[in-house]
Amino acid sequence: MKTSSISTFTFFILSILSISWPTSADFLQCLSQTCHNYSSISKVVYTPSNSSYTSILRSSIRNSRFLSESTPKPQVIITPDHESQIPPVILCAKQSGLEIRTRSGGHDMEGLSYISQVPFVVVDLVNLSEVTVDVKKKTAWIEAGATTGVVYYRIAEKSPTLGFPGSLCTTVGVSGHYSGGGYGALVRKYGLAADNVVDAIIINVNGKILDRKSMGEDLFWAIRGGGAASFGIITAWKVQLVDVPKTVTVFSINRNVEKQNGAELWYRWQTVVPKANKDLFFRVIVSRTNASVIVNFLSVFQGGADRLVSYMQEIFPELGIVRKDCTEMSWVQSTLFSNRLPINPLEALLNRTRPGLRQYKAKSDYVRKPLPLNVIKHIVNMLREPEAGETTYWMVPYGGRIEEISESETPFPHRGGVLYKLADFTYWQDSQAADAESYISWSRRYYEYMTPYVSSSPREAYLNYRDLDLGVNNVDGETSYEQASVWGKPYYKDNFDRLVRVKTIVDPENFFRNEQSIPPLL
Repeated sequence: MKTSSISTFTFFILSILSISWPTSADFLQCLSQTCHNYSSISKVVYTPSNSSYTSILRSSIRNSRFLSESTPKPQVIITPDHESQIPPVILCAKQSGLEIRTRSGGHDMEGLSYISQVPFVVVDLVNLSEVTVDVKKKTAWIEAGATTGVVYYRIAEKSPTLGFPGSLCTTVGVSGHYSGGGYGALVRKYGLAADNVVDAIIINVNGKILDRKSMGEDLFWAIRGGGAASFGIITAWKVQLVDVPKTVTVFSINRNVEKQNGAELWYRWQTVVPKANKDLFFRVIVSRTNASVIVNFLSVFQGGADRLVSYMQEIFPELGIVRKDCTEMSWVQSTLFSNRLPINPLEALLNRTRPGLRQYKAKSDYVRKPLPLNVIKHIVNMLREPEAGETTYWMVPYGGRIEEISESETPFPHRGGVLYKLADFTYWQDSQAADAESYISWSRRYYEYMTPYVSSSPREAYLNYRDLDLGVNNVDGETSYEQASVWGKPYYKDNFDRLVRVKTIVDPENFFRNEQSIPPLL
């Protein structure tokens, strides 16, 4: 019996030692043999031995929690400057046994666009950032590595009365944003970014370059809210531009909880905004400043100041908005304002990064019934706890155009009946990294407290505020439908089933995968 145990153990150790892990050498050799013009692609291939490797890897990491030495690093980074360079990367990654992570702007909140637990390469689309605007047709082709700020800037170069319903944050990469749904200050007027996508270019698991017609309507449906990383590599999006007035009006006012009824105004806001005119975007951010909790009300209104003041006095007189609180500006200037940036110069929209990088954990919910005032006061008090010193609550109003669209029109299902999206961002400084678990635990405790007061069956969540606490796929081996449903249903509700069917057809061997990618049926 003892001899058998020793023999079994010896065999186990020898088996482990004999495993041949995928290597970058195999991948690079394949690439040199597969590419017709290897000298061209070799200029955009970086391994850890390249002096630029670390700076390129770090350049698009937006959550400094993943800048640590212990964070898994890619064996190779490729920054293609043409879509034709991507098919060989896919084919060679498959042949070499490496996974692919695709990065547009680097805002994945769990770092899945540049982190994997198994050997992998990163395709960083930073060099594919061209935006071509057709004013006459009111469309634009947008390469997948562009940021939303670049999109806004290029549109405004061509027309002061065209816009696009993209992200509030101007450094967000368009590809992850659009493929996860994507909301912004025009969400109530025109819906999500994904609702206004009319074509796309995707490179599939076989290295074929496909547009909407050649990919088919099922795959085109899936990439507009279902997370494109599960299905291939998007290189460009064609979007329908929308009409905006020459003048929009904004305001941003603070009301503290202690002396200005900030909590009561938040409570009232819940019932006012979802029913408001579609021209009104009116979000709330709650945070702590020293000993006070501040409720910030920010609005972007598609019209003039006099009309906005009159309307606000009609629907929300308690807030006390007057003309001097409001500023008229162009639509493109409002994209800077709503991102808490100076509205000039407009060239700030071209910046891919912003200073002040921090570590954070995000949680998202959808509120379908107004939060009771005592609940609001409780989570306000939670902000006074030590771990919540830099935490913010974000509330994004729904209603309007977004709820007019069917839940099944795209994979993004959070539409009819949603009052607003509620998100918690728990931040901490790099100097506090040793205490990261205490901040993450606080975030989880907040999330647990909110359970009875938000959507249920499933408790809905926003894909672009990715949260691995919801559940994950197996790192190695297959993942069942049942296992993936644990996290998939909160993001997609019943649309998850159709996404699984599409995945089974277009990527049956599950090459494009991550901890929360759509699995094929087994």
